[in-house]
Amino acid sequence: MAVPVVIDVPHTLGRDGARERLRTRFAELGGHMPGGVGEVRASWPSDYEMALEIAAMGQSIPAKLEVMANCVRVHIELPPMLAYFSGMIGAAVRDQGTKLLK
Repeated sequence: MAVPVVIDVPHTLGRDGARERLRTRFAELGGHMPGGVGEVRASWPSDYEMALEIAAMGQSIPAKLEVMANCVRVHIELPPMLAYFSGMIGAAVRDQGTKLLK
């Protein structure tokens, strides 16, 4: 059973600015994720919601990014094999997400 993890990444860009930053810097996303990433596929189901499929450590990890006025809320569904590392993954996503949104 997947383990849900929710991380808020604060920013000062406003909703539209954060969305634009994610759109323009999407190619950098894999480099900002912990543990090495094989591939990241993204789609935008709505104006302020980015859906991701991340291939990392031999696992497929679905994620969703909700762009808000003062943060990007990241929802990750960790496979059981990676659930033990949820705290470390959450901290790394927050740290690297902050760098991506600067």
